[in-house]
Amino acid sequence: MIDLYRTLWPLIRRMDSESAHALVVRALKLGLAGNPGTGTPDDAFLATRLWGLSFANPVGLAAGFDKDAEVVLPVLRLGFAFVEVGSITPLPQPGNPRPRLFRLLQDRAVINRMGFNSKGLAEAQRNLEACVRPFPGVLGVNLGKNKDSPDAAADYRRGVEALGPFADYLVVNVSSPNTPGLRALQGRGPLGELLDGVQREIGRLPASVRPPLVVKIAPDLTTEQARDVADVVLALKLDGVTVGNTTLSRPARLESPHRNETGGLSGRPLMDLSTRLLARIYYLTEGKVPLIGVGGVESGETAYRKILAGASLVQLYTGLVYEGPSLIGRIKRDLADRLRNDGHATLADAVGQGHKDLLED
Repeated sequence: MIDLYRTLWPLIRRMDSESAHALVVRALKLGLAGNPGTGTPDDAFLATRLWGLSFANPVGLAAGFDKDAEVVLPVLRLGFAFVEVGSITPLPQPGNPRPRLFRLLQDRAVINRMGFNSKGLAEAQRNLEACVRPFPGVLGVNLGKNKDSPDAAADYRRGVEALGPFADYLVVNVSSPNTPGLRALQGRGPLGELLDGVQREIGRLPASVRPPLVVKIAPDLTTEQARDVADVVLALKLDGVTVGNTTLSRPARLESPHRNETGGLSGRPLMDLSTRLLARIYYLTEGKVPLIGVGGVESGETAYRKILAGASLVQLYTGLVYEGPSLIGRIKRDLADRLRNDGHATLADAVGQGHKDLLED
C-alpha cells in the first residue's frame, strides 16, 4: 500500500503548519487520507480495559488534532483505539493571531500558541450527533474554558452538560500554556474546587451516560505541585490523569530556528520531562489511578517507556506530523514485541514496572 502522507511529505513541509493541518483534516473528511488500520486486526496482546471500556490497543490520538470533533470516525479507522477531541470551549473563539503553529524540523517537535481556537460546544455537539454509533473505538472529549470567561468552573460545567452524554470519557484541561490564568487552576485549592464541581455536574447526567473524568496536567509541575495534584485526585477518587500537556521549557539542545517562538513545545524533546512526571504521579497515586501518557511518543520504544513509567494508555500527535498514519501500526507492532520479549503476561502487567527508575531522590 502506498503511504500517501509520506509520499506527499516534501510538499506538506513546504506549507505553513496550520494550512497543512487543515489539508489533512479535509482529506480525512473526504476519505482521501487512506485507512492503514482497516482490515488489520490488532494483536490481542495489546488489548486492555479501563473504566469498563474495551481498548483494542493502548494507542490514541491526543487532543489538539480534531478540535471540533469533525473526523472522529476517519481517525479511529487509521488504527487508533481511541481519539480525544478538543479542547472545546463553551463559546466559539478564534484563538491567538496567526502564525501560531511552528514545526521544529531539526528537533522533531512543534511549538503552538493556538489559544483554544474552537467552534464551541454547539458545533461539536452537532458533529457528534452526526457520528454513526457504535464507534470502532473509544471517544474522549477534552473541555476548555473561554479566554475571557469570568467563571472557569461554569465553563467546564457547561461542557459536561452539552458533551458529557456523547463522551466515553471526559477530560478537564487545566494545563494549556496559551490561555491566561489556566495553569493556575492546577493548585490544590482551585483544582479541588473545580473538579468537585465537574463531578457534581456529571452526577446530574442520566446514569447511563455518566462518563469517567480525567484531568490533564502540565509536564512542568514541581514535585510539590505534583503532590498537590495527586492528593486532589485521590481525595475526589478521580478516574484518571493525563500527563501531560505541552511544555513552556526549552531544552538547550533545540536546533530549529523556531526554538524561541512562544507557546507550548511538544514532540521528541518533551519525552523525558513528561515521562518523569508520569512516573512521579504514578508513585504519588500509588498506582491506583489510571494514567494516560502523552508527550514524545513516536515509536514502540517510547510508547513502552510510558507504559513502564505508569501509563495504562498512551497518546500521540506530533509524531504523526513527521511520520503520518503508518506510524500507528509500527508503534503497535513494536510495542507488542517488546512486551512479549520482556516476559509480560499482559499489557496491564507492564504498567508502572519501571516507574521507580525515574524517580528523583
